Amino acid sequence: MGHEYLYGIEIADAAKCDMHHNTPLISTIVVGLVLAFVLGLVAQRIRVSPLVGYLLAGVLMGPFTPGYVADQTIANELAEIGIILLMFGVGLHFSLKDLWSVRGIAIPGAVAQISAATIMGWALGWAMGWTAGKGIMLGLALSTASTVVLLRAMQERRLIDTERGRIAVGWLIVEDMAMVLTLVLLPALAGLMNGERASNGMELSALAWPLMVTLGKVGAFVIFMLVVGRRIIPWLLHYVAHTGSRELFRLAVFAISLGVAFGAAILFDVSFALGAFFAGMILSESELSQRAANETLPLRDAFAVLFFVSVGMLVDPAIILREPLPLIATLFIIIIGKSVAAFAIVRLFGYPTSTAMTISASLAQIGEFSFILVSLGVSLSLMSDRGRDLVLAGAIISIMLNPLWFALLDRYEAKKKAAEEAAATAAPADEAVAETVAEPPKEPVKKKHARVELPVSALTGHVVLVGYGRVGSVVGASLKQSGVPLLVIEDNPGCLEKLTQAGIEKITGNAAAPGILTAANLAAARGLIVAIPDAFEGGQIVAKARAISATLPIIARAHSEEEIAHLKHHGANFVIMGEQEIAKAMIVQIGVASV
Repeated sequence: MGHEYLYGIEIADAAKCDMHHNTPLISTIVVGLVLAFVLGLVAQRIRVSPLVGYLLAGVLMGPFTPGYVADQTIANELAEIGIILLMFGVGLHFSLKDLWSVRGIAIPGAVAQISAATIMGWALGWAMGWTAGKGIMLGLALSTASTVVLLRAMQERRLIDTERGRIAVGWLIVEDMAMVLTLVLLPALAGLMNGERASNGMELSALAWPLMVTLGKVGAFVIFMLVVGRRIIPWLLHYVAHTGSRELFRLAVFAISLGVAFGAAILFDVSFALGAFFAGMILSESELSQRAANETLPLRDAFAVLFFVSVGMLVDPAIILREPLPLIATLFIIIIGKSVAAFAIVRLFGYPTSTAMTISASLAQIGEFSFILVSLGVSLSLMSDRGRDLVLAGAIISIMLNPLWFALLDRYEAKKKAAEEAAATAAPADEAVAETVAEPPKEPVKKKHARVELPVSALTGHVVLVGYGRVGSVVGASLKQSGVPLLVIEDNPGCLEKLTQAGIEKITGNAAAPGILTAANLAAARGLIVAIPDAFEGGQIVAKARAISATLPIIARAHSEEEIAHLKHHGANFVIMGEQEIAKAMIVQIGVASV
């Protein structure tokens, strides 16, 4: 009688295996994603951010609620992959020039905000009867924002490539570097923070060596990436692209992002997030950066969801009843204290209120570095279990409430924009026309229009082109050569630089954002061309343009019959599908060849 085997295990024995305990990785991914999908869908249905659903999915999978309990270690490691891919994607849209351009606000701003939060945390610890060391540890844990939450909010509002987005990301990078230094110095400082005297072996001079080593490693990593990585990474990706294998190209992108992040952590003691960010930033100088970003998008979103699930698993919901007042005070520091400090700092540096509010909303939460800090603090006796629970509960509640801050910000900006447009519309028609053609307006009109962030273009009879990528640049060059007045709406720094060099008038921003199409003076345009490849976003742009002008000819771009129907439903007059045009060109060419 023969025996059947499965992967070298006799089937009779394999059947006896408890699959639940032998597949923690699979069960964590499957249950996490399924629960996150269901609860995220419910949250979206009741007009709440899906992020809240992801966090609640983690609470249900955690050890503090009945039912299935996922493996916390595996969930955290999966979340780290999400952070790596997310930071790699941000790096692809963030150049060294961008990072350097915001150093004047990001460095002092982040340092001042960390200091303010640490002082507030120390005060809370003192009020609860903690030692100074434990209070400082609490403040440090409350001072750093979550990478994933901040970037998700920036990406949802298409702010990554704006000045506000660059400041927020630069601020975040400085915070991360400060936390890396903190993690290195804490073991050396633990004795002093716990009240031990210098005679017990804790000399302040002993801190100089670990600090120098840490700074040296970070500096070595940056130099290595600028000297070696800048040459090897783009060359490798171009080499793989020329093989013609999309599978290999996708694998190369993941290998570079994950490999550099892992290598940075092992060899230079740099966080995964910083390593991945620098890898993406180096690759951003390559022409293949946009394609690389698109290849990482699906997995990046999936693992980002698992990050929120892993955060939810850490929280004991009972702390809301067990420690209500300390929890409220903790949330006050995270949501109000940090936000007020960030707002004041940004305004002191002369930036507008909208920028200050955006930075404040972005930082009104805590995340992954806070979890690492509290774990280290507990192991060094610098934080009690009570403090850890307060930080973890504060993290999940602040992450849940963070979308409300951005909703208030969106409402503020919408009201401000509506008031500005109403003030502009209230001007006499002849004065409005005079301002459009850049003639000196009368003083009352000047005052009314001075508040408008995006003045209406003076062009008339022009074509508005959305997107200046591979398709848009060809269209734009042809229109310019034909002498047709052209206005381009673009938010990619590389494309904006090309437009400046070509001397083409442009509006920096996303065409779907409020006020952008109005600034393009669509009412006086001869047509709108939507050349971006994303049909979903293109549909939003077409719908907004059609609301402005019912007779404006609108041409859009699609990749399928469904996208054609979607764009026409929103008001596009003509939709061109690239595959159809390629097929027509092939037919024409074969017809010519056969003649």
